[in-house]
Amino acid sequence: MAVNIPGIIAIVIFYLLILGIGLWAARRGAQKNPDGPESEDVMLAGRDIGLVVGMFTMTATWVGGGYINGSAEVVFDPAQGFIWCQAPFGFAISLVLGGLFFAKKMRSEGYVTMLDPFHKRYGERMGGLLFIPALLGELFWSAAILSALGATLKVVLDLEINTAVIISAAIAVFYTLFGGLYSVAYTDVIQLFCIFVGLWISIPFALTNPLVSEIGTTTLTRLLYTPVNASVYNRTFNETETAGWYGTWDMKYTGVWIDFALLLIFGGIPWQVYFQRVLSSRSAGRAQILSFAAAIGCVVMTIPSVLIGAIGASTDWPRTSYGKDPAVEGEAGLILPLVLQYLTPTWVSFFGLGAVSAAVMSSADSSILSASSMFARNVYKLVFRQKASEREIIWVMRAAILCEGALATILALTIKTIYGLFLLCGDLVFVILFPQLVCVVHLKFTNTYGSLCGYIVGMILRICGGETIIGLPPAIKYPFFEESTSTQLFPFRTLAMLCSFITILLVSFITERLFKGEVIPMKFDIAGCYSPDRAQNGPMATEVAMDNAAYQDTTFPAEGKYTPYDATKL
Repeated sequence: MAVNIPGIIAIVIFYLLILGIGLWAARRGAQKNPDGPESEDVMLAGRDIGLVVGMFTMTATWVGGGYINGSAEVVFDPAQGFIWCQAPFGFAISLVLGGLFFAKKMRSEGYVTMLDPFHKRYGERMGGLLFIPALLGELFWSAAILSALGATLKVVLDLEINTAVIISAAIAVFYTLFGGLYSVAYTDVIQLFCIFVGLWISIPFALTNPLVSEIGTTTLTRLLYTPVNASVYNRTFNETETAGWYGTWDMKYTGVWIDFALLLIFGGIPWQVYFQRVLSSRSAGRAQILSFAAAIGCVVMTIPSVLIGAIGASTDWPRTSYGKDPAVEGEAGLILPLVLQYLTPTWVSFFGLGAVSAAVMSSADSSILSASSMFARNVYKLVFRQKASEREIIWVMRAAILCEGALATILALTIKTIYGLFLLCGDLVFVILFPQLVCVVHLKFTNTYGSLCGYIVGMILRICGGETIIGLPPAIKYPFFEESTSTQLFPFRTLAMLCSFITILLVSFITERLFKGEVIPMKFDIAGCYSPDRAQNGPMATEVAMDNAAYQDTTFPAEGKYTPYDATKL
């Protein structure tokens, strides 16, 4: 295949544009703090994200390379189709629920990261333990999208995959390193604009290509396969079948569909990359508005991807210069760049390829910053170095950005099952972090004992359910287990999440009664949940208490109320 020179020029131009905007945003943020940045300013852009920029960067929370490429892939894949394209609607609903039940409460408390309430309520050790699934989710998400970009550029540009991954990661790390959330937020504006314009420009040309039939009446008869990159639904197809791009429904997989729908809806909430936007907004009310606006943005940004997937399913691929059917070859994941490359004019694919690269960058920089922010504040400062200076925290965060970027790049280059690993980490976010977040934000009676037991129960049940994508055999065969494909047809992820949630409630309730009723002596309260000295009142709780005390009886002296932590910035 000849090197696509216009495509390479497009990638270079878009990368330079993103790098320039990122450095400009970093300088703009530095000008607001001439005495040197504080860690909170780097992590949350000084809680000064405006409405327009906020809507763009909140939408970019989910609309990235995996999102637009994945949506097109599912619609194109005759083994799935539009009815299995759950991510756009699942993430949109998760943003609405996040805005309704979590955004306002988290922002009004003035937290800096998603893990802050866990440190405050359950103590530093439990907060550090909950950092593990949060970190893995962000890390493997970054690695997965970098790997997807490398594969795309290899096919479309005939560019060596390692080079594409390393250059993309280096640029994302570079401007994130200096600008923090300022750079990430402003580059998100450019990236989403590129995605939207680039894909919509391509669609009319692809639709009118003579090798594309009418998408409204498309039916496909193909040799269906077991996808190499793994249908997340673990479905096996080895016969010919007729289907449209909208897909076919098999009642046998109803439980699987429900399981993944709930995973996307509720598992899409407890991510630092989302709460970093929530906590950077100027007020609690605006944090809700941004969540609702982003929900609409997620659905709108999916439309071109869905259309491209339908166009790909309606194309006579053997007659194109590509010469083969991506579905038969197990290349459904490349359908979006293939449509741009082979069904549109060169100048159109110029913009489309820029959109693909911009989409990847908008996800990679956000995840790298989110993971490093949690590490610097919730692990380094609150667990190991409570008296660390602001300058020290910033340098730790920068070092973490470099490490996160390097780890994500290494994983993208070396691990072949990166998609499956990310899927498993996404499961852990849903099974473990979601019930924990609900309890710490809304159920004040829960304690460290319940949190730890719920963590263990959720982890065990999820791992015992197995995962065929990474070769993990199931230790527990739930109802409707399919022996021939080793597939769990029962929504066992949701069951594991509910068991974790119930465990947190029961253990918290029982231990509270036992300790407060003096059935168990206070000396055995090793977590310090009920003892007078409250061992779990670590630096986070002390920090919040001191700030609250500073405002005690000043805002509402007659009623003895106080302004919440960090309320001066609301």
